[in-house]
Amino acid sequence: MRLTRTRVLLLALLVSVVWSPVTHAQEAASGPALVSEEERLVRETARLRRETNRMRRIMGKRRFSFRVDPAAFASTLEYRRRLHDAWKAQLARTARRFRHPPHLRAWRCIHRYEGPWKDPHAPYYGGLQMDLAFQRTYGRMLLRSKGTANRWTRFEQMWVAERALRRGRGFHPWPNTARYCGLL
Repeated sequence: MRLTRTRVLLLALLVSVVWSPVTHAQEAASGPALVSEEERLVRETARLRRETNRMRRIMGKRRFSFRVDPAAFASTLEYRRRLHDAWKAQLARTARRFRHPPHLRAWRCIHRYEGPWKDPHAPYYGGLQMDLAFQRTYGRMLLRSKGTANRWTRFEQMWVAERALRRGRGFHPWPNTARYCGLL
């Protein structure tokens, strides 16, 4: 059997792993597992925080943050676990609220008469048939990050419409369908 360079390198790597001078007991005592769990918690907590605050920004709410004193915990790992659990719970609460906009029934009724949620045809996009000026005015962040409304989730589309409603537009951007739904 002829040994290629790749096989030699793989064999050398395998031998170095098997014959490592550090025993498993020494490795467990030194704590690499704790470091990796801590790093994982830091990454996961950052993801939970980003997702929570992204949803809150779409809903028109201020950023959320926890005020926790790390000195109150016995270890950094315990602090990171607590913070991770708190952000996980906050994301669950925010996601539940995100899926239930205040005028959910009205937006669903308007959608029923307007078009599919993924409607890509210009000049009106998405399930609530928003034009580009409407998207720029009320959904600038989503327009910049995801493109036109046909690429947004249905709840993102509803929250952008909710933002227009709150700013005094009412249901007037959808004059006919809002009338069919009894909203005008």
